[in-house]
Amino acid sequence: MHLTHVLQAIDLLDAPVWGREVAPYLGERGLDVAVNPIEGDRGRTDFLLITVPGSQGAGAGGDAPTTGIVGRLGGTGARPDVVGLVSDADGAIAAIATALALARMQEKGDLLHGDVVIATHVCPEAPTEPHDPVPFMGTPVSMEVMNREEVRPQMDAVLSIDATKGNRIVNWKGIAITPTVRQGWVLPVAPDLIDVYEQVCGVPARVLPISTYDITPYGNGLYHVNSILQPATATDAPVVGVAVTAETAVPGSATGANHPADLALAVTFVIEVAKRFGAGRLSLFDPGEMDQAIARYGPLQQLQGPRGG
Repeated sequence: MHLTHVLQAIDLLDAPVWGREVAPYLGERGLDVAVNPIEGDRGRTDFLLITVPGSQGAGAGGDAPTTGIVGRLGGTGARPDVVGLVSDADGAIAAIATALALARMQEKGDLLHGDVVIATHVCPEAPTEPHDPVPFMGTPVSMEVMNREEVRPQMDAVLSIDATKGNRIVNWKGIAITPTVRQGWVLPVAPDLIDVYEQVCGVPARVLPISTYDITPYGNGLYHVNSILQPATATDAPVVGVAVTAETAVPGSATGANHPADLALAVTFVIEVAKRFGAGRLSLFDPGEMDQAIARYGPLQQLQGPRGG
């Protein structure tokens, strides 16, 4: 597990820092980091886009598929209301820890086949908002902006990491995965991902239950467990949520609620998936079966919102 990198990321983010202050730390470790500061109706944030080239990826002139890793969150802090790193920061912690782990691997000579593109944002002053059963963190910018900044065209698959503790439908501590979502379809849980999960976690795979509502855009009045699958509204690529979970309902704005061992499982999981996906040894869905489903029942891209139909 990549516990050391998780602790480094927590230490880095557990302060009133913005993405522009995080970027130099990552750059010093040989990572290619772009920062895009954006101001919204409810505040501002700094988006980070980190590209880790693979030995046979597009950056090297190859054609190995690119793994996208999105650290999804509303904010890393809710200052001035609360002081400290909030539970909702898990997505950013995991994304930055993944980048640090891949940088360390490259330093030692271990390159993945495909490129890995990591996106998240760092905002220590995000708003909060009501949600049942516990309050959520809000976002300083719209979901449309978040998807535009974090879901990139070069991503051939997207793993969306998000704290998923503010609910009563998961009651275990660790991580869970969602079924694969693509073009409005909720597909079967990928057997290849179950294999990776069980090898990394050492327990039977745990799946986050989702509804059709969860794969539709925010702002439509429907209940969403959280934003973990919002990237699926902005891409035709397959998307899988990687949920950091808890046994109890934990507010997104709670401090002292980032659990390093669980985050290390999430980081290890996405890296192991990226290794295999970039090498062509892992599938997130069965293309032939999906084609058959579309031929029989029609496309469902209208569920992706205005973008899809």
